[in-house]
Amino acid sequence: MNIEATSALPPREAMEFDVVIVGAGPAGLATAIRLRQLAVEKGQELSVCVLEKGSEPGAHILSGAVMDPRALTELFPDWAERGAPLKQAVTRDEFLFLNETGAKTTPNALLPKCFHNEGSYIISLGEVSRWLAQQAEALEVAIFPGFAAAEVLYDDTGAVMGVATGDMGIHKDGTPGPNFERGMELHAKYTVFAEGSRGHLGRQLISKFKLDAGKDPQAYGIGIKELWQIDPAKHEPGLVVHAAGWPLDNDTYGGAFLYHAEGGKVSIGYVVGLDYKNPWLSPFEEFQRFKTHPAIRKHLEGGKRIAYGARAITAGGILSLPKTVFPGGALVGCEAGYLNVSRIKGSHAAIKTGMLAAEAAFDALVAGRSRDELSAYPEAFENSWLKAELMQAKNFKQWFKKGRTVATLMTGIEQLVLPMLGFRTAPWTIHRTKADHECLEPAATQPKINYPKPDNVLTFDRLSSVFLSSTNHEEDQPSHLTLKDPSIPVSVNLATYGGPEARYCPAGVYEFVGEGADTRLQINAQNCVHCKTCDIKDPTQNIVWVTPQGGGGPNYPAM
Repeated sequence: MNIEATSALPPREAMEFDVVIVGAGPAGLATAIRLRQLAVEKGQELSVCVLEKGSEPGAHILSGAVMDPRALTELFPDWAERGAPLKQAVTRDEFLFLNETGAKTTPNALLPKCFHNEGSYIISLGEVSRWLAQQAEALEVAIFPGFAAAEVLYDDTGAVMGVATGDMGIHKDGTPGPNFERGMELHAKYTVFAEGSRGHLGRQLISKFKLDAGKDPQAYGIGIKELWQIDPAKHEPGLVVHAAGWPLDNDTYGGAFLYHAEGGKVSIGYVVGLDYKNPWLSPFEEFQRFKTHPAIRKHLEGGKRIAYGARAITAGGILSLPKTVFPGGALVGCEAGYLNVSRIKGSHAAIKTGMLAAEAAFDALVAGRSRDELSAYPEAFENSWLKAELMQAKNFKQWFKKGRTVATLMTGIEQLVLPMLGFRTAPWTIHRTKADHECLEPAATQPKINYPKPDNVLTFDRLSSVFLSSTNHEEDQPSHLTLKDPSIPVSVNLATYGGPEARYCPAGVYEFVGEGADTRLQINAQNCVHCKTCDIKDPTQNIVWVTPQGGGGPNYPAM
């Protein structure tokens, strides 16, 4: 029995705030902080609350990450004195083009500006989020971790009036258990959505308000990351390595990073564009193969893997950026898609857009307005340094549909040569027409890929990897990985595409079991690291990721 059909449910209690923010990542926390900074500066009463589905701020945050501190400096000019965890400055950049056995290093003088990281810092974005949460709480922001926003609430005019958290203590069959608790409604004059890439509620809002009308289809990548403690003799604090080429073929978008952070740690990761066409491809296995390359393994040999995780990234750029405001609310950060994929940086954009949305909301509240469109937010973006930065990278992802060679050449022209000639952005625009889930070709038409078995020293399997993510969900709860039609995984995905969900998931959530007429898709929802890849790449769009009961998912210590 589904709980929504149960007639005797108690009503949800409601709390009122001026602004409710969904997501305690850098975008959401920057929004909250800027709102309260303005309230203190102007002597205004302003209540702000942040909901976070993770067990604490930062628990679900995963990124490379090299951080450009420009936006953080605008938010807190004294961030260093406040103890912000930006401690390891970038000291050297290295860009490699790999073939199966060799590597060519690109001279720094030939690297476009987007690949230069002078003035940036190698960070853990999870640690930065925890620090931002401390700053927010010092400004009297109410942060509620372990509460997933599960539903958007609308008022009688159709404007967003807040969100509701999910009910707790529900059995797997949908009936309320002995510890059942009704969710809470949080009402607001404005609601800001900062769920990160492919946000569950943001996706609904984009569809309902047709925010992506007239835009290129959004593009995504899956980013898979490991944290290693390496041999001190091999550690070069501040070294930033980026790589393209092997093991992916020339027509598949992707690349890798390896960052020498403080304390003898190395962050290593791999990004594969989810517009790949071969259903036999496994991003997780491509990452494991990448680590065996001589130019990469030399950093890791003698070290130990200490953490693992995965997360989708919103990579379409400014041509795929939806309208970011609607009656009663706004989208900020990667929820909207402000990542500069050419720089592989999004945290500075998340903070900046959170600040812009906060300033628009504050002015509206002071003027006595509520639940209208915060048009001042996109207008401020149009006049910002971030808009100029994203415009310079507008064609980056699109060129890769023409192959790596063409993309490399055109990135050099657009971001190295044209600026020398006085162009702020390319005078031409390249558009995408296909969504990622439309790009898979039938399995029978594509070459199978035979991946080697893990050696458990340098390469590993999915389940041992998920163990390092500290992922956990209550076992007796409804699956948060839902199917619109339970027959489609076997009748279409397996029959036509070879069951790609068993390969594109980096956590071993999906597996086909049984034989012949008894074959079925088994969903191991407890393994889910909330990367959202299945929600994006499923060729039939039959899989819908919804919020699990609060606090479930990975628990990243310093990713």
